[in-house]
Amino acid sequence: MKSFSNIVKLALAVTIPASASAASIPAPPPQVAPIPVSLLVDLGSGQVLAQKHPDTPFLPASVTKVMTAYVAFEEIGAGRLRMDRQFQERPETEKEWFAKGTNMYITTKDRPTTRDLLHGIMTASANDAAVVLGEGYAGSVQGWAAKMNDAARRLGMTRSHYNTPNGWMDEGNTYVTASDLVRLADAMITRYPDLYREFSGHKHWIWRDVHMRSHDPTVGVVPGADGIKTGYTREAGYNFLGTAERGGRRLVMVLAGSPLPKVRDDAAKALLEWGFAAWDTRHLFDQGQTIAQAKVQGGDARSLPLVANREVHATIPRGTQPGITLAVHYSGPIKAPIRKGEQVGELEIRVAGLAPGRVPLYAGRDVGTAGWLDRLLNGLINLFT
Repeated sequence: MKSFSNIVKLALAVTIPASASAASIPAPPPQVAPIPVSLLVDLGSGQVLAQKHPDTPFLPASVTKVMTAYVAFEEIGAGRLRMDRQFQERPETEKEWFAKGTNMYITTKDRPTTRDLLHGIMTASANDAAVVLGEGYAGSVQGWAAKMNDAARRLGMTRSHYNTPNGWMDEGNTYVTASDLVRLADAMITRYPDLYREFSGHKHWIWRDVHMRSHDPTVGVVPGADGIKTGYTREAGYNFLGTAERGGRRLVMVLAGSPLPKVRDDAAKALLEWGFAAWDTRHLFDQGQTIAQAKVQGGDARSLPLVANREVHATIPRGTQPGITLAVHYSGPIKAPIRKGEQVGELEIRVAGLAPGRVPLYAGRDVGTAGWLDRLLNGLINLFT
């Protein structure tokens, strides 16, 4: 992820009573205590609401498949992978993966489509589906893993590494952190919302004569919960990357290393409910609203509107009125050309008494390279300002 060093201070039109003080952090629910790794983040503010060892690497087990789905989403979004493309399993793959762990029971006679495989991956957590997709598209498991690691690098997942498309035990060569998984979930939900809705949050899916069932402990139980992925191996314990949205507010949660599925499931439900009940929001900006103007170098415009791809708010403990300050970070002046939708900065949100949150900012319009007349006018403006 880029480092956005230049800072522009913003004023926030919020009246804070003279008696307002730093916010006290609500205590997380006790159900989370037995779990070694936990993290809860509000995507609308980027603020961490609860955390325990968020940057400690752990074995993701089948939560690995979220990155496999995300890479497929990228390829679909770029027009390189069709949803109706058919895949044929290699005989060696059938021999290794048929009925191995959770499965779609694919055989060499089947011709599953991209859509079939993604439902198998996201709903059933099918190990064979992830391998068939990876091998069929990239030519090999190693080739697909390279795509996973490239996506992780571009997302700023600096403490994660992928060696397998499905999370099967691989002597610890596949590992992630909770903070990195929140980055991945954020990108999946905000960049590919239609694909996310199509493939996440289903409790059941039927392919051929195989009835697949999700192990998600929150979908259909916690209001607004719509995914994303559970995982388990003997080495990893019981993991979960989950999310829920209520009233335009999206929370993302990571739990890892739980000793029992019930411990994980109870903690997941309790943590999400606590995130909505113990915390409130202060609306700041609508999705797509201009938050700041950044200086542009060498462009056909001298400034660039910065916008967010989500509704932006400050997250505050319920019943409090703490002070809030904002700062826009970008490395500037930003050099043209710039494409609309390109990430060019971050909005930092500081609530008194709490750790700051950051929300990505994007170019609100295209800015082309300056022509000779643009350069002449810019030079004259710089001369007299």
